[in-house]
Amino acid sequence: MVQKPLPTKKWTVMVYMAGDNDLDPNGAKDLIEMKQVGSNAAINVVVQFDRSGGRGATRYYVRKGGQARADVVAVEGQINTGDPKNLVEFIKWAAKYYPAERNMLVLWNHGQGWDDTDIYAGERHRSLRRLAAGPVRRALFHTPVRRLLKGAVRDLEARAILLDDGAKDFLDNQEMKNVLASASKVLKRKLDILGMDACLMSMVEVGYQIRESADYTVGSEETEPLEGWPYHTILGALAKDPSMTPGQLVGLIPGKYVASYGERSQVTQSAFRLGKADALAAAVADLVEVLIPRLEDSGVLQQILNTRTRVQSFAVADNIDLVDFCVLLKKALPDPAIGAKCQAVIDCVTTEFLVATAAKGRALENAHGVAIYFPLEAVSTLYRGLDFSQRTGWDRFLELYLTAVRGR
Repeated sequence: MVQKPLPTKKWTVMVYMAGDNDLDPNGAKDLIEMKQVGSNAAINVVVQFDRSGGRGATRYYVRKGGQARADVVAVEGQINTGDPKNLVEFIKWAAKYYPAERNMLVLWNHGQGWDDTDIYAGERHRSLRRLAAGPVRRALFHTPVRRLLKGAVRDLEARAILLDDGAKDFLDNQEMKNVLASASKVLKRKLDILGMDACLMSMVEVGYQIRESADYTVGSEETEPLEGWPYHTILGALAKDPSMTPGQLVGLIPGKYVASYGERSQVTQSAFRLGKADALAAAVADLVEVLIPRLEDSGVLQQILNTRTRVQSFAVADNIDLVDFCVLLKKALPDPAIGAKCQAVIDCVTTEFLVATAAKGRALENAHGVAIYFPLEAVSTLYRGLDFSQRTGWDRFLELYLTAVRGR
């Protein structure tokens, strides 16, 4: 099929669906949701859907109504959605044939936040003797053989961004940073919105990693139900008012997402203004500087431990809500310096970094939109490689805190 570029529209929404895994049936349902709205004179909705069972990847220009097969514009065949080059090629294709004044890229798959642990390491190691095509591709700042997380394999398979079971690969945070940098070059400006229809991605570490290549991001602190985003209501709002700014569009997604779930659901969604990521990192770095010297005080150490025990956490217990931690710590410790730095973090999150946040469920009453890593046992060696760790020293605080707790 010969493609010709369409005239420039107001918006192009690019959805990169990594469905070569157990989420394949949900991808088909989401594609049907998108077709309830589809593209129109002002917006493009384009999808690349990689499916399980050897069906490969297909590109769609989504139109309202009818059958999805009528929207097929390209058949890509077998690809590895965890390989950065394939995501970059999708973005280049969308930018060339469906140009727009504003762009939103949605990464659709499982997610595990900042954590780049390779859940396929064990399988890959067992298969090395059978590989004849050269060395296995690995992430840019990983150790040569990535370490498996503790826990059941079933739990691990529910996590990792752009998980491709066929290729035994996924996209890590350094690769995502590089992909978005490439996208910025293709678009000749920052990506307006990075949407992450995946679990656990609303973390300060993730936002900071991509701050230079996107203006906004939106995702969930908690795990997402299989239904994911309500594409028909999100796209419906954009179709009704395609003149909305990126801030307006990203700001309505959390509310529409949470509203799409029943009262018994436990769901979160929040949008970040990445232009304020450096300010938030600076506030966290200032908090680290006042906390570390006080770890030698057994009373302070005990109160931090108590705070960590009570703080809002999520399905992955090592993820906690940043604002809730600072609120509780400020109350627990009468130290004016700690209180001031905690308040500075709270203020930066709530008045600068967050565009919108929404949550539903009694277990998430203290979710304020931004998660941060705070492990219960040990700091992952992978965490030190993140931009956020290097800027703030949060990894150093965590290591010194856990060492002090073990030495009590």
